[in-house]
Amino acid sequence: MSKDLNGSTQLWNEDLAPTSAAQRSWRWYHFAALWVGMVMCIPAYTLSASLIEGGMSGYQAVVTVFLANAIVLLPMLAIGHAGTKYGIPYAVLARASFGTSGARLPALMRAIVACGWYGIQTWFGGQMIYTLLGVLMGGEIGGGKIAGLGINLAQLFCFLAFWAIQFWYIVHGMDSIRKLETYTAPLKILICFVLLGWVYQKAGGFGPLLDQPSQFVEGGKKAGQFWPTFWPSLTAMVGFWATLALNIPDFTRFAKSQRDQVVGQSVGLPVPMGLLAALAVIVTSATIVLYGKAIWDPVDLAARMTGAAVLIALIILLIDTVSVNLAANLVGPAYDFSALAPKHISYRTGGYITAGIALAMMPWKLLETTQGYIFTWLIGYSALLGPIAGVLIIDYYFVRKTELNVAELYREDGQYSYRNGWNVAAIAAFVLGVLPNIPGFLNAAFPAAFPDIADSFKTIYTYAWFVGIAISALVYGVMMKGKAVPALRPAAQP
Repeated sequence: MSKDLNGSTQLWNEDLAPTSAAQRSWRWYHFAALWVGMVMCIPAYTLSASLIEGGMSGYQAVVTVFLANAIVLLPMLAIGHAGTKYGIPYAVLARASFGTSGARLPALMRAIVACGWYGIQTWFGGQMIYTLLGVLMGGEIGGGKIAGLGINLAQLFCFLAFWAIQFWYIVHGMDSIRKLETYTAPLKILICFVLLGWVYQKAGGFGPLLDQPSQFVEGGKKAGQFWPTFWPSLTAMVGFWATLALNIPDFTRFAKSQRDQVVGQSVGLPVPMGLLAALAVIVTSATIVLYGKAIWDPVDLAARMTGAAVLIALIILLIDTVSVNLAANLVGPAYDFSALAPKHISYRTGGYITAGIALAMMPWKLLETTQGYIFTWLIGYSALLGPIAGVLIIDYYFVRKTELNVAELYREDGQYSYRNGWNVAAIAAFVLGVLPNIPGFLNAAFPAAFPDIADSFKTIYTYAWFVGIAISALVYGVMMKGKAVPALRPAAQP
């Protein structure tokens, strides 16, 4: 598609244009490798820690993680279909439902969340460099904490160094990220087996954590409290990949066929995520025998290894964090920021903006407590993204019947312009999907300021993603009933 064809330089640039047949080269194994690469990351590893700290047994934690990822796979495949069929990114797909101007709202929502994740992963990467330097120098480095920041000078420099390393991939674009994911995925799987062998040999087994019952059994610390813990935990686990469930068209637009994206994602997400959770439980169980306490942080564990093992482990963790961060947290917001002002912001510039915001957010402060990580961050943003997913799915499958007029997605005065570029139905559905979760979020994020929130709102908040997607889907479906304009020139499926 050319600028002349679409008629609006305000909605089009080379990066947002539909992918050509030549660009659609990703096979199922590229998607499987992409997901294995993204799943094998430190935050995913430490998810099991948050569940076991909440009272679950190792078995319950692994099943919860697997179930959540099986659930989030469904909207991921559903929304990914449009990317493969039409070759368009998420920010352009959103125009069909939210309007050519209104689509900037879900794009911005997704982008800000991704910037937070980009910062968190960059912080983890910086901590690895910090730990590696400390091991090489034989002790703690950096001195006292900087006022206002809460970290020392060495930690700040290591964070900035890792942030800078990732810039190479921002400059070299999407294909460099695909190659990185494809080549590093097998290495990550191999390392998991090596780590299992290492802890089994060192600990003489897999440790006591595997035999430890949950705290919810009769006589336990949290007897009878399994379900009140399970539902918010499941919602948080769904929220972990809720961002990718929205912007998955940014990847599936490069798929060779629908089969490639469906098989690749189905193979690459739920099972590896469940297996990683199992690995985390097993390895941490062994650390109780080795070090007298459970060590859930793989960076901390790597630092306790001796000889060349510590160096190898930390370098592998560094490579892992780079590959995850770029695929999961850079590609989406780079497209999203580009869609805010296509004439002025390219994909690459969008990447620069993402990296800049990630710096300003001071991600280490988001990670100060596990409680804040799960109930404020993961569930909080799932409450925002669930309603968007509901609108996109209902619009694409029930309103449009999977038929879009691609050229009109790039016209300001076209079929998807609605009222001055805004679709009131989508905005209303989004707002009504978010509203019930706001009281619970305020109580979780600022308990001292909002202590008297009704229990009913707190309960609703534990189901934030599910509540949001259900309400927005229902509202949008009702408001759009009978209003769809048939697509005149749907793109042929590759």
